Amino acid sequence: MTVTEAPVTTELAVTGMTCGACVARIERRLGKLPGVSAEVNLATGRATVTHSCEPELLVTTVEKLGFGASVLGAEAPEPRAARQGDGSEATLDAVKAPAAPAAAERGEEPDPELSDLRQRALVCLALSIPVIAVAMTYAWQFRYWQWASLVLATPVVFWGGWRFHKAAAKHLRHGSLTMDTLVSVGVLAAFGWSVWTLFLGDAGLGGVRHRISIIPGPDQFGGTRTIYLETAVAIVTAVLIGRWIELRGRRRAMADGGAGADERATPEATLLVGERALRVPVGTVELGDHVAVLAGDTVPVDGVVEHGAATLDVAAMTGESVPVDAGPGTRVLAGTTVVSGRVAVRATGIGTDTQWARLTRRVQDAQLGKASVQRLADRIAGRFVPVVLVLALFTFLFWYSAGVDAGYAMAATMAVLVVACPCALGLATPTALAVASGRGRSLGILLRGPQVLETTRRVDTVVLDKTGTVTTGRMSLRGLHSAEDPVQVWRRVAALEADVDHPVARALVEAAGGVSDGTPRTSGARGGTSLTSGVEVLDGLGVRGIVDGTPAVIGRRRLVDDLPADLDAAHRDAEATGATAVVLAWADTADGPVRARAVLVVGDTVRDTSAEAVARMRAMKLRPMLLTGDNAAAAHAVAAEVGIAPDDVVAEVLPTEKADVVDRLREEGRVVAMVGDGVNDAAALARADLGLAMGTGSALAVDAGDLTLVGDDLRSVTDALRLARRTLSTIRGNLFWAFVYNVAAIPLAVSGLLNPMIAGAAMGISSIFVVGNSLRLRRFRPGS
Repeated sequence: MTVTEAPVTTELAVTGMTCGACVARIERRLGKLPGVSAEVNLATGRATVTHSCEPELLVTTVEKLGFGASVLGAEAPEPRAARQGDGSEATLDAVKAPAAPAAAERGEEPDPELSDLRQRALVCLALSIPVIAVAMTYAWQFRYWQWASLVLATPVVFWGGWRFHKAAAKHLRHGSLTMDTLVSVGVLAAFGWSVWTLFLGDAGLGGVRHRISIIPGPDQFGGTRTIYLETAVAIVTAVLIGRWIELRGRRRAMADGGAGADERATPEATLLVGERALRVPVGTVELGDHVAVLAGDTVPVDGVVEHGAATLDVAAMTGESVPVDAGPGTRVLAGTTVVSGRVAVRATGIGTDTQWARLTRRVQDAQLGKASVQRLADRIAGRFVPVVLVLALFTFLFWYSAGVDAGYAMAATMAVLVVACPCALGLATPTALAVASGRGRSLGILLRGPQVLETTRRVDTVVLDKTGTVTTGRMSLRGLHSAEDPVQVWRRVAALEADVDHPVARALVEAAGGVSDGTPRTSGARGGTSLTSGVEVLDGLGVRGIVDGTPAVIGRRRLVDDLPADLDAAHRDAEATGATAVVLAWADTADGPVRARAVLVVGDTVRDTSAEAVARMRAMKLRPMLLTGDNAAAAHAVAAEVGIAPDDVVAEVLPTEKADVVDRLREEGRVVAMVGDGVNDAAALARADLGLAMGTGSALAVDAGDLTLVGDDLRSVTDALRLARRTLSTIRGNLFWAFVYNVAAIPLAVSGLLNPMIAGAAMGISSIFVVGNSLRLRRFRPGS
């Protein structure tokens, strides 16, 4: 066996799985390879394998078990498109909307497996109805009705049930047993007994009739006049219909959840090259390239709008239903859609580095994982089929040796084989998680995996990063204190700060109305144009210059000799709340003294929804805490505004100390959820019992979190916890009823109290119940 230098993770697409027994068998066999661990998901048909050997060995091992396997993502790289120029001079006017792709190109062609199941199910249903109806209605049993039933039942058993017989034989050749084994053996046993009694017994005689009952009973003719053709066709038809409904529900859940989705937001992009517009595969776009996005198009890359204007539908990325406007300088994300207008976007993130790709991988990872309770179910299912076969043989021998007729013993045996299929166990977790992932994505909530679900119900403390999480992370004007004409104040603020690249300066210019189309200028809505000269930035202090012919300064308090009493009090009050206070001063004449005229207060702005989010946390019996590297005054001011108790504020901590605070809380016995958005939050997110990363933050924070909140609304924290808890509850409900079904049904079948036809229907209904119960998660609604 060839061994690689270090363990790597490979995803396999696995076909032919039908139940938890298949999952357990594949995991067990792969796990026997040196240095290999595997996690297989029935609903997605994927296996995530960590290994130190060649991927071909993994594929061969799975195929030896009778399943199909292939390595995902093994396609050749796309060729680089030929180009000249960087597209910066390309015009949008020459770009025409591409023709709408055909249905097949949009991936709307029918699913072959789903179509085949539907066709077989409907045909078998049409053939089975008369067989079952006549068998169950004594008055309808005309002379030689049993032979007519044989004619109708034969195609159902062999054509309709071919997928079960083929799979059972294939797995048997590889020494394995699956749910298909149980179905195939049960159907062939019912059909074989019926053929034997028709040709060699008395069941084929003219005028022979028999009644069917939910609870089978001994036959006075020793079973030689009893046929089970209705049981054979009922089992095949019920399982086909059940699998059709189940697969359709699973595929719908997978589509909503994003399982198997490409990590690219769209397959093609309109590349601007000089004066040309080329339609190319999105994989050929490189950093710095310019792409045109027209009305109706999906943005293919993360980037910045260079020119043009458009209205964007950002619901796919942030969950926000209200479209947003985009113009030059606006940052746009792959996966958003242009509702109207057209823009040229310079690519700053491509391929797997886009926010869309990271979030798509997060959804896929969530659907591939398993909760610990599901692992137990898979282990049980893996040993279930051999036990059932032994139990079926025991049932036949017991009843036959008890003196009842062979037909009754066969009926009890068939009921055991059919009713014991553990399909519902294998679907309990992946189907619920797929539906939850889809619903969560529509709400801007992404789960890393089912292991996270088991933590959410125990969380009692939520630690909130301040900047960028509770607050917007952007400086804005909080107040203006001045006895001067506001027009004169704002004219000088805009004139001095227009070209200064500093957060405080940008906040002041924006407040002065000095930002237009992303370009600073020295005029604003609050004043006319100012003549400015000799502007000089004083590092760490502020800015000085000549405005309208007189000296002016803006910045720290030390730039002026003294402050009037009212401005001094405003300055001290601002600093006491942790805000930044800047002083504006100017002279009345060219050679006159510079006097303080205004104090402008700038600070980080608390998000509008933060206070409501904290209230929701308290309603869920959670303890919200504020963690920040900012000064204590600023931290306590924000905490008071959103409703966090002063004792729950931890301020002036270094980025490296945030993880230590989380560790200390955990040592106190608390189960901690950490909410953050920055690189400096990544370590704390990883160390917390549950990490919730704001998707608007850094990629490192997103990767470190267990839950990702795509938008910037802090209320999503409680929505995420509620959705996770609801999903865990659904999974447990699925597993409970799946176990109850088997625990209750098998003893009835062994006792001879269950008709095989009813057993087949019950087995199909159990799988449909699990899928239907999981689909209820689609109705989850955010809120308090």
